[in-house]
Parts: sequence; structure tokens; C-alpha cells
Amino acid sequence: MNSAEALEWLPSFLIPFFTLSYPTPPPAVPDSFPNSNYYNTGWLDGCLIITCIAVMAVLRDVTRIYLMEPFAQWKLTRDLMRKKRKYAAKANGHGKANGVTNGNGHAAHGDALSISKAEMRKMRRSVLRFAEQGWSVIYYTCQWCFGLYVHSNLPTAVLNPVAAWINYPHIPLAGTLKFYYLLQTAFYLHQILIINAEARRKDHLQMMTHHIITVVLMVGSYSYNYTRVGCLIMFLMDWCDIFLPLAKMLRYLSFSTLCDATFVWFLVSWLVTRHALFMIVIKSTWDARWMTPPIWDFDDAHDLTNVMWWGCFLMLVALQFIQLMWFWMICRVAWRVVSGQGAEDERSDDENDDNSDEKESRKER
Repeated sequence: MNSAEALEWLPSFLIPFFTLSYPTPPPAVPDSFPNSNYYNTGWLDGCLIITCIAVMAVLRDVTRIYLMEPFAQWKLTRDLMRKKRKYAAKANGHGKANGVTNGNGHAAHGDALSISKAEMRKMRRSVLRFAEQGWSVIYYTCQWCFGLYVHSNLPTAVLNPVAAWINYPHIPLAGTLKFYYLLQTAFYLHQILIINAEARRKDHLQMMTHHIITVVLMVGSYSYNYTRVGCLIMFLMDWCDIFLPLAKMLRYLSFSTLCDATFVWFLVSWLVTRHALFMIVIKSTWDARWMTPPIWDFDDAHDLTNVMWWGCFLMLVALQFIQLMWFWMICRVAWRVVSGQGAEDERSDDENDDNSDEKESRKER
């Protein structure tokens, strides 16, 4: 435990839930984070992950309920009422939404500006989806900035990731790097809970597989000290994850042009980070087999055996295959943008009641 950095009033059994565990003296000549506290790894780190998951759940709900949903509700309601007034004005012979008669001599109904049940349900779905994506944009933006800070303090380079394997094992860990790793692990564990709680997407199986592989890679790389290559991969992955939910938010608010432009930027970002640069990382992992001699010393966390190396390498390849499947879906959406049909999420949830809403709306008219 880390009693030295814990609050005095905190019970001893809660210390691992609120502090980084396993403090240790820093290396004699650190090659990164020279002014940071240093730590080893162990089972108690799972306690802080649990705390991070709980904090994320609270922050996500607060962000959705008190920030994103009220804004989306106000915006969509205002746009819908403006559209109805415009329609009523056209139908009115005098050009007034609340005129007494229209061009055919019939009285304009006062409930023409009311919101139907079908429209209400459709708006509610858009509000909920907007709020969900809003949390993703906030998280990925903050976490990518955090990852940029961590990456800038490590002696690794995006275009030369082989440096992530030089002088393995990289222990102990700087406090900043350790917290970044635990926070990211907590997020993907939280995501596994979220995607099973929300309406299922068309690619639910791929998403579950992706998150499970990601968590296994993160826990494995953390336990066996492949943390530098892990930080580089997370830094690359988080970049384009900012723009897909942002494009969805713009779509839910009916900003079609901005949505399409953001989606194109997301497409380019995905291609560069998740295929070009990520393949370079996979290549560096392949090269690491000859750069680093096989080591097995569990007590000192020197664990780079052929079995561990092959496990890490094959899971990275599996992750790339899943991303290629997603890229195919992204390209289909891109084709719709180019052909003028607009961006639409291939991964939307399977809600089949849109057509029934339209039919009900016609009946109400």
C-alpha cells in the first residue's frame, strides 16, 4: 500500500482505492519523467481501476443528464417548432402560422404546431444518442491530450516504435504513466458494461471482441512490462475516436454538411492511425523478438518469453483484422457521402420502429 501519499483519515483498507500502490525508489538514471514518483505493479492496482470505473460511471451520467440531454432537447425542439411554423405559414393563405383561414378557405388547426407522439419518440432517441456520443467526445479528447503528454515524455517515436522495446523491461513505472495505463484499462472495462446496457448495435459482436482483446492486451502488457508500446498504441487509437462520435452528434442535430466534413476527417484519421501507423507498431513488435532476448524472472517482472511474445503479437494482429472490418463499414458510409446521400452510421442500433413512427405521424395528421 501507499500509506505515505494517502490522506491521514483514510482507512487502511481504502488506501489502494485512492492512491497508486507499490511506491519504490526511482531508477538511478531515468530516461523519462525524471521528477516523477515511481511505482511497481501488482494486484492492488485493480482497486484503483475499480474506483476509476465508478467515477467514470458518475461523470458519464452527470454529463449526459445535466449537460448533453438538456442542450439537445432544447435544440431539437426549437428546430422542430421552427419547421412547423414555416410549414403552417405556407399553408396559410395570409402567410401567418396562426391565421384563421388558409388559401382554400378552411380554418387552420391550432394543433398544427403541437408535437406528435411519434415525433416525441424520435426526438427522445436523438437526444439520448447525442448525450451518449457527447460523453465519448469529452473523454477521448481529454484522454488523447493526456496520452500526448505521456508520449512526449517517453523516448519513443510514432514513426520509429522500435524504441519502445529497447532496454526492456522498463521498470519501475513513473506515476503519470502508471495512472494513464490504469485509467485507460478502467475505461475499456467500463465500455464493456456500457455496450451491454445500451441498445445493441449491428456490430455488437465486433465491439465486444475488440474491447475484450483490448483489455487483455492492456492487462497483459501492464503485467509483463510492455507498457511503452502499449502507451503508443493507446495514443494512436484515441485520436480518431474523437471524431466519429462528434460526427454523430452533428448528425443528430441535423448539421448535415458539418457531419459529412467531420466524418471525412475521421476517415482519414482512421486510415493513418489505425492502419498505417498501427502496422508500423505491429512490425516493431515483430522485430522485438530478435532485439530482446527471452527472459523469465517473475519476481522481478522480467517476462518476455516466446509464449508471451506470440500472445501479444497475435492479439495485435487480431485487433487489426477487426479494425479492417470496421474500415469496410466506414468506406460504405464514405461512399454515401460522396454520392450525396449523407453520412449514416453503419453501426446504428437495430431500431425498426422508425417506419412505424412515420406511419403513426401520418395518421395523426
